[in-house]
Amino acid sequence: MDFLQLLSWACIVFTVGMFSTGLTDLKTMRESKSTDNIQFLPFLTTCLNNLGWLSYGMLKRDQTIVLVNIIGALLQILYIIMYFHYTKHKRLVMSQTVAAGTVLTCGWLYFGMFLPEGDSRLSQLGLTCSVVTVSMYMSPLTDLVEIVRSGNVQCLSFPLTVATFFTSTSWVLYGLQLNDYYIMVRRSTGICASNHSPQD
Repeated sequence: MDFLQLLSWACIVFTVGMFSTGLTDLKTMRESKSTDNIQFLPFLTTCLNNLGWLSYGMLKRDQTIVLVNIIGALLQILYIIMYFHYTKHKRLVMSQTVAAGTVLTCGWLYFGMFLPEGDSRLSQLGLTCSVVTVSMYMSPLTDLVEIVRSGNVQCLSFPLTVATFFTSTSWVLYGLQLNDYYIMVRRSTGICASNHSPQD
């Protein structure tokens, strides 16, 4: 087994593990029959992110990116369905989902119909996906100020922090091997974000 294949397996295992951390929220929703203290937008934005990277992986013909993002999107869809089932705020969840669907449709039209096939499409899609992923990784850092100020780290998920670190590291190494800066940039921020999370 060569180094690239080993990194590919590491990316798959760690990323699926990271996406699976949402199963604890799923369990909490089922047990409490509510969505109290569980945020909806991370499920929705992660699903959009997975679908974007799935498109990138298909254009690049990279089976690792495709497989990971199919699994990720399916898990996020499961979390979204369960959230919708248990939430008291169905109208809000539905409107956010419709807005996300609109963004996805516009993206599909732009990248699929207006951009020429080839390197230009791949490059612009990679850049867009990287910006979205970096934004997703950096947004929890805004909560870090409040966590540090209050000293309350209960809202931080230690398993998710560890999973993010290992997942991001494996993807950065994978991106280096492929000489793909979009993969490296998107995951470098994950390493930084996971290293700056305070511990108990």
